[in-house]
Amino acid sequence: MVADQEFRDLMAGVCAPVTVVTALEDDRPHGATVSAFASLSLRPPMVTVALDTNSQLLARIERTGRFGINVLSHAQGDLALQFARRSADRFDGAEWNLDHGLPRLGEAPGWIVCDLAQNVPGGDHRLLLGAVAHAQTTTAPPLVYGHRTFGTHSGFAQRPRRPLTDQLLACSR
Repeated sequence: MVADQEFRDLMAGVCAPVTVVTALEDDRPHGATVSAFASLSLRPPMVTVALDTNSQLLARIERTGRFGINVLSHAQGDLALQFARRSADRFDGAEWNLDHGLPRLGEAPGWIVCDLAQNVPGGDHRLLLGAVAHAQTTTAPPLVYGHRTFGTHSGFAQRPRRPLTDQLLACSR
């Protein structure tokens, strides 16, 4: 069997999207930074997130049956760090509002509202399968985590943009 540190070092080299998963319980927002996030299915639309079995956020999602996923932009590394800390109120100083009854972080370019479809054991984590009830996005370079640091997909961030009028003309042909 592979040693824990060897596996950690290997996985550190796998870039992952950075999200803040949120829940609302007793009218209080809760959230945590999560990089174990992926698309699962188009029909029906589903995503997955993995949370530590000891996570308080996991317990809240299990009780409420709902969660939100804030997909962060390249400029939100500080916000990702804030929600990664083990503090009493990670929402202190963060811009947020309720959207579809869940805490949505301001300026996060991606927002997904999920109903908990399944909760699958996976070692020291639980894999939450979320049925997507609502999704909204704006185009922005994503925040990714790799080699234990935040960054972005530089090709996307530096890609030249064609003027909107050129794009509309191309569609009308």
